[in-house]
Amino acid sequence: MWWTLALVLAGALAYVLYSFIGTFVFGLFIYYATRPIYRRIRRRVKPPSLAAAVALFALALPVLGLVIYAATIALREFLKYADRLSTDEVPLNLEAYGIDPTLLEGIASPQALLEYDFRSVLTPEAVSSVFDSLSVAANTFAFLGVGAIHLFVMIAFAFYLLRDGHRLRRWGQSMFADDHGILEAYMRGVDRDFNNIFFGNILNAILTGTIGVIVYSLLNVLAPTGVRIPAPALIGLLAGVASLIPVVGMKLVYVPVAGYMGLEAVIANPPGLWFVLLFTAVSFVIVDTIPDLVLRPYVSGRSLHVGAVMLAYTFGPLLFGWYGIFLMPMILVLFVNFARLVLPELLAGKPIRPYMVDPGHLVDGPPVEELTADEADDAPRETAETDRSVEGESDASETFTDRDETRSGRDSQSPSDAGAGG
Repeated sequence: MWWTLALVLAGALAYVLYSFIGTFVFGLFIYYATRPIYRRIRRRVKPPSLAAAVALFALALPVLGLVIYAATIALREFLKYADRLSTDEVPLNLEAYGIDPTLLEGIASPQALLEYDFRSVLTPEAVSSVFDSLSVAANTFAFLGVGAIHLFVMIAFAFYLLRDGHRLRRWGQSMFADDHGILEAYMRGVDRDFNNIFFGNILNAILTGTIGVIVYSLLNVLAPTGVRIPAPALIGLLAGVASLIPVVGMKLVYVPVAGYMGLEAVIANPPGLWFVLLFTAVSFVIVDTIPDLVLRPYVSGRSLHVGAVMLAYTFGPLLFGWYGIFLMPMILVLFVNFARLVLPELLAGKPIRPYMVDPGHLVDGPPVEELTADEADDAPRETAETDRSVEGESDASETFTDRDETRSGRDSQSPSDAGAGG
């Protein structure tokens, strides 16, 4: 009966995770992307809740805002080029979600924002028109409301993982840790590879793409006549994707684009070559070097094959959708660490028994003393220390015996003997 209830609860949990898999996977990404910053803040801010809130709301949310704005610019550019290529129908109808295309054009255009007079928004006429438009924007509120709920779940999930993740890890070890340390090694390997995947690769790609979209769009405002960055938002996104490629990275994107712009400048406007040089310098310093320097100190040695990771990044979005770029690498990490740590033990026929299960009920022989939850928490470390000291245990005991005998011999000497010896 209890196993039936366990299967029902596991099925319900799996259904919830499957229904909101993208939300939870992105929340896990936010956790790993924020954890190194949280650990630095935690050294100076004592309450863990406050440290997690500062790490998320002061750092993670502004980055998410920049990512959303970059996605808005990319969406505007995508619609612009899609309208030129499409002759039958609009590929994405924003009016179905209550979004005015002209409003999107004004928000996503850096040049329009730089030239906009924000004082005009504070006039009574502008305020009344805003309230009038709110009454007819039900679809927009529904669309943004669903997005806000998903964002809240992501932030809350990452917040509680930052604050209480150590408790969850301690509970898992106390419940399922084994005497061979397989679970502890597996969890440590998965955690290390998740950090490399999420914080090292994907966060670098997202930051690079976001910086590329915004910087290239702003550079186009300064572009001279006849020399412009072709599709700046698209170039920025491609630079972010190319950063996943080792060694060359985004140079595969901005170097050919710089060559094309240089040829265009020589033909149309030779004095405009300064803009090509500016584009190359900004791409190398701001888009390429700075994100790499910021993230490199936090990324340890990699244990995953580069080709396997690239295939996971490629097939993930094709198989699962937008969140596949997070989910497919997670599956790869779980599979590789299972094959590396757990599978050899299973093939060798070695039983992996948790401490919470009394070995006396599983094997013949005298019962083994059951460990409490606190003792089981420290048991893998103590067991490892015991195993490391087994080889030198006899030598150490002999050494201590010799010392005791020598000390007792010295104590048994009489004063006259001691003086004679002197």
